[in-house]
Amino acid sequence: MGGSTPGAGDAPGTGRPVPLSVPAGRWLVFTTVLGSAMALLDSTVVNVALPRIGLDLGADLAVLQWTVNAYMLTLAGLILLGGSLGDRFGRRRVFVTGVVWFALASLACGLAPNAGVLIAARAFQGIGGALLTPGSLALIQSVIHPDDRARAIGLWSGFGGIGAAIGPFLGGWLVDGPGWRWVFFINVPLAAVCVPVALRHVPETSNPRAHGRFDVLGAVLGAAALGLVTYALIAAPQKGASPAVVVPAVAGLALGAVFVAVERRLREPMLPLSIFSSHQFTAVNAVTLCVYAAFGGFFFLSVLDLQVVVGYSALVAGTALLPTTMLMLLLSARSGELGKRIGPRIPLTVGPLLCAAGMLLMTRAGVGAVYWRDILPALVVLGMGMVVVVAPLTATVLASVDVARAGLASGVNNAAARAAGLVAVAALPLLAGMGPEAYRSADAFADTFRRAMPICAGVLVLGAVIAWRTVSSSALEQAGPEPVAEAVAGPGVEAGVPEAEAGTEPRAEPVVAPEGAEVAARRAER
Repeated sequence: MGGSTPGAGDAPGTGRPVPLSVPAGRWLVFTTVLGSAMALLDSTVVNVALPRIGLDLGADLAVLQWTVNAYMLTLAGLILLGGSLGDRFGRRRVFVTGVVWFALASLACGLAPNAGVLIAARAFQGIGGALLTPGSLALIQSVIHPDDRARAIGLWSGFGGIGAAIGPFLGGWLVDGPGWRWVFFINVPLAAVCVPVALRHVPETSNPRAHGRFDVLGAVLGAAALGLVTYALIAAPQKGASPAVVVPAVAGLALGAVFVAVERRLREPMLPLSIFSSHQFTAVNAVTLCVYAAFGGFFFLSVLDLQVVVGYSALVAGTALLPTTMLMLLLSARSGELGKRIGPRIPLTVGPLLCAAGMLLMTRAGVGAVYWRDILPALVVLGMGMVVVVAPLTATVLASVDVARAGLASGVNNAAARAAGLVAVAALPLLAGMGPEAYRSADAFADTFRRAMPICAGVLVLGAVIAWRTVSSSALEQAGPEPVAEAVAGPGVEAGVPEAEAGTEPRAEPVVAPEGAEVAARRAER
């Protein structure tokens, strides 16, 4: 696997930092971009395929919700644990395992004969995502030479942004062309390239200080609590306040309380509750919950609206949402600079309000809507709001804790954003009065979509109020490392989800990202 001369960087296990000027450095960036692209594309293409999946499998709205949420549930519940596994057993090993797992689950999704198999395969796909997602950036941070690290992260972010920009278009083309199953099959050739390159060219790294037991109990309790509450919210439109809904809801809330008690008691918990002793960290995560809940609900329903109500094909619907992604890709760097100059309080207040205005404008996307008049203005306003809020949001999360806990802080914020999107996809149709068959009728879906958008806007206004009342304008002045996050995730449940070393042990040396390298995805994939 190559020699061990200094700078050769082609030999896994040499322990030397790898510069970008040698092939190994470039191979590593290529590998991490390709691996993270699998999860990123999944977050941007699956939503576009939902109407066709529903029609092909004879599924109701609940199945479409679970198609999104089964993946998000296991991803959100296990992503902190995934980062810890990489620290202990080797980041390359866990990353490659995640890529293989993700690809096999994607193959199962594409071959699914019915909705039940598809949902189960999506849940397994989320496990793979929880392994590969934190490992992608962790490899860059732990392997690339400090002098080249900022540039490597910039390349990783930039190519991620390009991938996110083409994701909706690619998803629409696949759905209208070879079929929705290829939305999942596309991950298989990506993995077939990524895995051998990683094994051949990427050095193995781990954290020798990582020790103690893994908090498997905490991960299971957290995922179970989320899963039961999600089930109750999705089942409620059909089953009402029956025991089939009330019992899972109460059990989920009870398990959530048990999760908190367990995490408080353990010496090495998955989620150290002491991190919430920072008032700023708690406040910014509250804003995160509001912002990404609204994003998750909006992007889930808006793609359905464009196809079911407006009458667009999957390709046109995916392309129609590109303005938000392109604005993020082009302007996020300037937004990061602005937040650093004026402080995060104003961007975290104004950004959600702009997003709320965009979602209210989106109520014009009804039967007979004209894109340039009724849809594009809403997406431009929404995109500008996302530009304003996403970069300062993640920057403030990292600035609100000590540098030594930056990786943990980013991982917690990542999980919070994904969990918010998960709950929103489950709850928003219920709150809007959307029945199981609503997406089969243009008129019925249009009515409920018009009720859903003000709900999303209200959640964003709540986030703006929280930011204005709790976030300090000087919160970024004591910032240690610059934020590092997922590149633009574009339209999808994971849009803009920050993607750093979820749950990993802190590094002795902080990673310095280029100005504005922290831009939106979630990510989703929020």
